Amino acid sequence: MSAIIEKKKKIVAEIAEKLQDNKATILTDYRGLSVAQINELRKQLREAGVEYQVLKNTMVRRATAQTELTELDEHLVGPTAVAFSREDVVAPAKVLNNFAKENDELEIKGGVIEGRVATVDEIKELASLPSYEGLLSMLLSVLQAPMRNFALAVNAVAEKDGDGEAAEA
Repeated sequence: MSAIIEKKKKIVAEIAEKLQDNKATILTDYRGLSVAQINELRKQLREAGVEYQVLKNTMVRRATAQTELTELDEHLVGPTAVAFSREDVVAPAKVLNNFAKENDELEIKGGVIEGRVATVDEIKELASLPSYEGLLSMLLSVLQAPMRNFALAVNAVAEKDGDGEAAEA
């Protein structure tokens, strides 16, 4: 009996560590999804670098008590699967939200974004943001715009002066 308790304590400690260390953790209710749909969801999440696990609510509750994220306890009702993302905050929200739009059975319950408990609306808003790479490309475009515009203006002046000189000669 003691070995089982020790194993459960280890699992709770792992969940607590994931809740603290991951950038995003999202709780979902997967009732009504077929095995094929769950496998497709897992595949999409895996490709995005997200870990997706079905966990017992009591174990997650104990982990939230250790990490002082007890606000999540109200969402720990019924079957719960948890998406953990170590790197990207947007990826799990985007994949889960898109999948939930296509499959009404998947329900996003809530989550933790960078150590703060997030509501369903906040997660959906986060899902509407572009990916990390998209944000970087937008930033680079904004940073390049003044230089590009300056180069175009200098080029236009040079062409205008060159045409004017050619006409005089």
